[in-house]
Amino acid sequence: MHIHILGICGTFMGGVAALARAAGHKVSGCDGNVYPPMSTQLRELGIEIHEGFDAAQLDIKPDCVVVGNIMSRGFEVVEAMLDRGIPYTSGPQWLAEHVLQKQHVLAVAGTHGKTTSASMLAWILHDAGLEPGFLIGGIPANFGVSARFGGSRYFVVEADEYDTAFFDKRAKFVHYRPRTVILNNLEFDHADIYKDLDAIKWQFHQLLRMVPSSGKIICNGSDSNLPSLLQQGCWTPVENFSCGDGDGWQARFVKSNQRRISVTSPSGKTAESSWQMGGHHNLENALGAIAAACDVGVPFEAAVDSMARFDGVKRRMERTATVANIAIYDDFAHHPTAIRRSIDAMKKRYPGHRVVIAIEPRSNTMKMGVHKDALADSLAAADVIWMYRPDDVGPEFEASLSILGDKLRLHSDYDKLVNDMSVKVLSGDQVIFMSNGGFGGARQTLTAVLQRTRGA
Repeated sequence: MHIHILGICGTFMGGVAALARAAGHKVSGCDGNVYPPMSTQLRELGIEIHEGFDAAQLDIKPDCVVVGNIMSRGFEVVEAMLDRGIPYTSGPQWLAEHVLQKQHVLAVAGTHGKTTSASMLAWILHDAGLEPGFLIGGIPANFGVSARFGGSRYFVVEADEYDTAFFDKRAKFVHYRPRTVILNNLEFDHADIYKDLDAIKWQFHQLLRMVPSSGKIICNGSDSNLPSLLQQGCWTPVENFSCGDGDGWQARFVKSNQRRISVTSPSGKTAESSWQMGGHHNLENALGAIAAACDVGVPFEAAVDSMARFDGVKRRMERTATVANIAIYDDFAHHPTAIRRSIDAMKKRYPGHRVVIAIEPRSNTMKMGVHKDALADSLAAADVIWMYRPDDVGPEFEASLSILGDKLRLHSDYDKLVNDMSVKVLSGDQVIFMSNGGFGGARQTLTAVLQRTRGA
């Protein structure tokens, strides 16, 4: 079967493409923004990528079109698909029908940390010899791919609450019917499709309605919004986890530089491990993953020990270069909470070093101004901030950042932003590029400029 995927370079749809290719299908696709790491992964799998959304690409006469949620009515390729009567489905529906049937699905849900927590969980299961399948909205460094079938009945999926497709406005995760669910946290996001936090809670409530009573919900006991979600209705046993006070699963840092962790199970057993991550948010991610892995039979000590060999996720505080003692990172953070946590983790991991941020406010929610008051606060702990100013934001956007004072440098041109950074960053700086997009290649350009001007 020939499957053509619209929006193929999105992290989720790229994973669907990889699974379809592994199943023996011929796969092609299109997108408007084609950039690594997903474009690299797809081309290595032999998947042809068409740049753009024109109708002519359907002249190849695919047997089925899988439609990503970036597509809407009015796109030329969508109108041609409908006019020609080509069979179509959504990515989540395709996944549910062709991959998740008869699997024990472990779903990782929440506003923050889904990709990292799902990657941790897949790694723990793999390290224990369980050969899990997975589809993750990023590329775990331990695997080098965002999706695979696996060789067992266990399948880990990053359970996104964004809507499914232009013809299916339910959250993606309602298609997955998991038996084990991690609830990391819950905040308002995706203002382009949800009017408020209650609307998001309602979608999460639909997810909980599908978890069987023989399953398990692993819930962050420190999150202030999850209790009211569970009060809407829960028919499944719940285990809490927390890095603070509380019952259930507990974790803490053994050393102040956060390079060793201690985990305590609900039964009181304790195990320690070194690890390469940092930040309380990642400790919470790890704790949820360990609890879920133990729920499907991984021994407690083995689950904790696996974290010593977890190598992180591409674009999640990924160190991509070090030039003249200047460390450069790629980070997907784009919500104020995630931005603040990333800066805090870096400050604790490298005390005495400047934390320098280059940020592109690219998400629909950010551009709508929903988080404009929280954005400046989330950046306040950084030493210097270079920000790309999108064309489609109003003057109130700049006004909301005034409290950052002289530490903020605002640019509306990628090249000017990089040139300014290249002469002002210092030896010892920890430079973090934050964006949920390609950032105009600014990180790669800065790396090349520094290599040329300051030497490797």
